[in-house]
Amino acid sequence: MKVLIKIGVGIIIAIIMYLCFLYFISYSDGVRAGELIKFSHKGVVFKTWEGEISQGVSEAQTFIFSVEDKEKQVIEDLNNYQGKMVKLHYFERYKKLFWLGDTKYFITKVEVQN
Repeated sequence: MKVLIKIGVGIIIAIIMYLCFLYFISYSDGVRAGELIKFSHKGVVFKTWEGEISQGVSEAQTFIFSVEDKEKQVIEDLNNYQGKMVKLHYFERYKKLFWLGDTKYFITKVEVQN
């Protein structure tokens, strides 16, 4: 019985460590620029902020991103900059976390381009 409890606790700790790794460690970061063509608050159970910028003439050149709820200034800026050229600072997580967004890319800062 004690062995089963130790195995169970070990599995729970491993899952918590894995989720912390996915949340706190980023895979990459960078900047993307383009025309902000879509930004919306969507979802049924977990409402997330999702957006898209066009990076070229073709619809194949789009960058789809998410914004965490705690990024109030970013959300406000993106709502105000619809249809404008923007520069997005982002970081990429290793995997998607369904309660945070539909993508692995999360915006941390928005700048309007001239």
